[in-house]
Amino acid sequence: MGVPHISNRSGRQPQRWSRRGMLAALGAVPAAVVLTGCSGSADASEGSSTPSARAAAKKATIAVTPADGTAKADFSSPVRVTVTDGTLASVRVTGNDGSTLAGSLNGTKTEWTSARNPYSGTKYTVTATAEGGTAQTATFTTRSPGETFVGYFTPEANSTSGVGMPVSINFTHAVSDRAAVQKAITVTAEPAVEIVGHWFSDTRLDFRPETYWAPGTRITLGLRLKDVQGTDGVYGVQSKDVTFHIGREQISTVDLSTKEMVVRRDGSTIATYPVSGGDPDHTTWSGIMVISERFKQTHMDSSTVGLGDEYDIPDVPHAQRLTTSGTFVHGNYWASTAVFGHENTSHGCVGLHDAKGANDTSVDGYRFYDSSMLGDVVIVRNSGERTVEASNGLNGWNLSWADWKAGSAL
Repeated sequence: MGVPHISNRSGRQPQRWSRRGMLAALGAVPAAVVLTGCSGSADASEGSSTPSARAAAKKATIAVTPADGTAKADFSSPVRVTVTDGTLASVRVTGNDGSTLAGSLNGTKTEWTSARNPYSGTKYTVTATAEGGTAQTATFTTRSPGETFVGYFTPEANSTSGVGMPVSINFTHAVSDRAAVQKAITVTAEPAVEIVGHWFSDTRLDFRPETYWAPGTRITLGLRLKDVQGTDGVYGVQSKDVTFHIGREQISTVDLSTKEMVVRRDGSTIATYPVSGGDPDHTTWSGIMVISERFKQTHMDSSTVGLGDEYDIPDVPHAQRLTTSGTFVHGNYWASTAVFGHENTSHGCVGLHDAKGANDTSVDGYRFYDSSMLGDVVIVRNSGERTVEASNGLNGWNLSWADWKAGSAL
């Protein structure tokens, strides 16, 4: 502003004031005014907040999938727990069957995912806690599967078998997703050896090593088929481990050109028996066969194997099955003793001299039966017949290792 002009009535020259003088005349700006301005600025700062402070003030929110209260939740997806405006401290998922679902957090601890899917037909309780104390509890129930399948396995749990016994599984429903089903099944051995599965059909999966099991091997079959989809809409129900054992090694070789069977156990010959095999019209399968069933006595009827009414014997002694199609090694009491070791007269089975009633311990049929067990190997040579199909009985040893592995879905 301009410098004020002061009137001088006395006639003196007017006095001009400098800016400094004028300020002095007007007086200093009151301190209270300055302080009031500063005070107002300070109050505005304390009344606001930074974005990080606002975020910290928000309460964590926890969400569970499947949602709380879901009655027919899907069991083909994992359980997930997420948090916003915070991080997860702990998550626990328990089923009403006593099972728990393990899982892991992501790198930022904002999401937890179960390591496997929940089981079907099970009620689950999820308890999740965020850092700072926010907690969430949710319950859901998974739906039950529609159609199901199981796998019936050979040999029986806790049984002891010969070195040729494969692990064979027959499914009650055709399997289209062979890889998923085979992946859910494990077969391990002690001592360890490579074991591979081979699909003979959409209902049969066998496991074996490259060569016969070592005597004394302990085999464990792990079935984790529960909720595995074998085909559209059809799920497995088994989740269990079973153990088998391998006993001594016994391999019997039948030569039908000499009509003789040599039995070797753990590398040493323990017996030689005269036998009779299939006649020229009913030749015996050749190749490696495994004893899959044993009967002290059994009924044999030719009509059941497509041979009409050629025979019907109600009490065949000491019968041991070699093929699904009906080949046995068994005792024979109805043929002359002169036949054994000299003629092949059977309808395809391998026969040893025996006695009616299956109780005579002195005859060859009894002695061979008594020395045998499920899983023992019987090899037939020079029968005039082709090699038995690997799927005809437990006879996968007739496939090379390369061909066996080619039948795996993994």
